[in-house]
Parts: sequence; C-alpha cells; structure tokens
Amino acid sequence: MRLEITSMLGLARRAGKVYTGESQVEALLKKKKGYLLLIAEDSPGAYTKFSPWAHDLDIPVLKIGTKQELGSAVGLSPRSIILIDDKGFADAILKKGDASRSPN
Repeated sequence: MRLEITSMLGLARRAGKVYTGESQVEALLKKKKGYLLLIAEDSPGAYTKFSPWAHDLDIPVLKIGTKQELGSAVGLSPRSIILIDDKGFADAILKKGDASRSPN
C-alpha cells in the first residue's frame, strides 16, 4: 500500500471519519452513509458481502492492501474492511489509489 494512502487513512481516523470492522461498516451502510469502502485484498468474503451493497449505494470500492496493512494504517489490529465517512478524505484516497494502479 502506498505511503500517501496510509497517511490519509491515519488522518481520517484521527478526524473520526473512519469506521472499521464488519459490524460498524454494516451499520453505516444500512443508514446509507459513507463515501469510500476499502477492502483488503486478502479478504474475499468481505468483498463478496460488501462490494455489491456499496455499488447499490454508489459508494466506490477500492480493493487495496492486506488486512495487516489496513489495520496498521488506522492504528488498529488487522482489519478487512474500512469505510470512510468524509467526501474530502474519500476523494483524496481514490486519487492516490488510482495513481497506484497506473503504470509508471
């Protein structure tokens, strides 16, 4: 995972705009909240469960990093899923995520 994305996730967590774990993310999706869903590449179950739901709500999904990397980025134990509840942070992370997939 790129350092810029890790930094943005840390800032978003300190700002209180990050929700992690299936129960927190599910509760917010039921309320139709969130701007970006991040799912660990090594968590196919979370991707299968949450990706269609996010697409139905027009929330972009970024499959990135491992559970360990996502957890470390927000200062927690390994996490398979993270929901960003701030448009500014979501847009910034999406831009960095798209850049990380582009050929250099």
